[in-house]
Amino acid sequence: MKTVQFLSNSIHIDKISKGLNLTRSLFVSSLLTGEEHTGKKTFIRTLFPTAIYVDASHETELLTALELNHELIIYNFEKIVNLEKLDFEHKRIIAIANSVKEPKKLSKTFAFIYKMPSLKEREDLNLLIKHFQVESKEALMLNEDIQLDIEALDLNQNIKSLKASIYKQMLLKTIKKEEIKSLLYAYLFKEIEGNNAYREHLTLYEEPLLKAGLKKYKSQLKLAGVLGLNRNTLRKKLQEYDIN
Repeated sequence: MKTVQFLSNSIHIDKISKGLNLTRSLFVSSLLTGEEHTGKKTFIRTLFPTAIYVDASHETELLTALELNHELIIYNFEKIVNLEKLDFEHKRIIAIANSVKEPKKLSKTFAFIYKMPSLKEREDLNLLIKHFQVESKEALMLNEDIQLDIEALDLNQNIKSLKASIYKQMLLKTIKKEEIKSLLYAYLFKEIEGNNAYREHLTLYEEPLLKAGLKKYKSQLKLAGVLGLNRNTLRKKLQEYDIN
């Protein structure tokens, strides 16, 4: 069986781990909730690698599993429609849910309810960033060290979007001139048409050029000189693309 690793040195997550470990020998039910893609299922797998897992989306399979087992991990618990059908009596159950409805009602079913923090709430975010940066460097077979733009990383979908945005940055920051040309060629070959295609697709070059230049030089006067443009011309172009 493949070893599952949950990467964290979060104090909050360590408390959840200790709480779940303390109830290993007790026939009690616990619920772990939290936003999607926060690693809840992976986290539970590291604590209970040999446990039996069942998907709450399939009610018949769930009810059968509850009849046959005294210990069970139930994921997608938010999909449960009829909570009353579930018999957790004298069983050790850990349920995993992306969201919870009627928490007061659930408190009658679960002895302990834990909340997995989102990436925006975690104090060990840098650990995850470094991990995915190393992973992406190996996966993309990159030799050079890349400085990530931390503020541009996407945490809206937690680990899913963080990982995707790191891979994207690593790829974009190492792409070469000829590769950019190839990408533009493929895109333009598919999209170019109409009577004003030159003007319509000029934005592919002008807009990123102006944005990058303004961010780098932080001065319209300096940028105008670098680009060899009249300052008024540059100002009009910045207004045209709504670049501040």
